[in-house]
Amino acid sequence: MGKTIKEIRVELVHSMIEKYLESVGLPKDETFNEEKEYWHWKHGSANIEVFVQSVNVGESKTREYLRIFSYLAEVPAISTHGREQYLTRLLEMNDKNLGVKLTLMKDTNKVYATYERDILGMDYGELATCIADLEWWADKLDDELRSPYN
Repeated sequence: MGKTIKEIRVELVHSMIEKYLESVGLPKDETFNEEKEYWHWKHGSANIEVFVQSVNVGESKTREYLRIFSYLAEVPAISTHGREQYLTRLLEMNDKNLGVKLTLMKDTNKVYATYERDILGMDYGELATCIADLEWWADKLDDELRSPYN
C-alpha cells in the first residue's frame, strides 16, 4: 500500500531538516533521537530541539506542524511581585522578538523560545530560515534571561 499525503509531507520535512543540519555541519547520527523522533543540537549556549507534530483538528483529521524549541530559563522562585515583574518582562520580550514566541511549558516554570509553522506549503528556504532564526534568538534570549535568580 502506498504512503499517505501526510506521510509524504512529513518525510519531506524530515529530509529538509536533515539537509539544513548537513549544511551547518551537523550529521544526523549526532542530532537525531530515533526513539523520540526529534533532532537536537547546541547553537552557542542554546539547546535546539526540532520535530514535526500532528495536531488533531477534527474527526480523523490532523495538521502537521514544524516545531522548534529551545529552553531558555526557569521562572525564578521569588516573591509574587518579583514573579509578576519577571513575567511582564517575558511578555515585553515577546513583543519585540519577531517570529519567535516565549512560552511556559505547562505545569513547569520552564521558559522556552518557540517557533511553530504548519508544514503545508513549506519549502526548504523557509524551513532553513525558521530554524536559523530560532537558533539566533534562543542564543541571544537565554543570555538576556540570566538573572541573579537563574
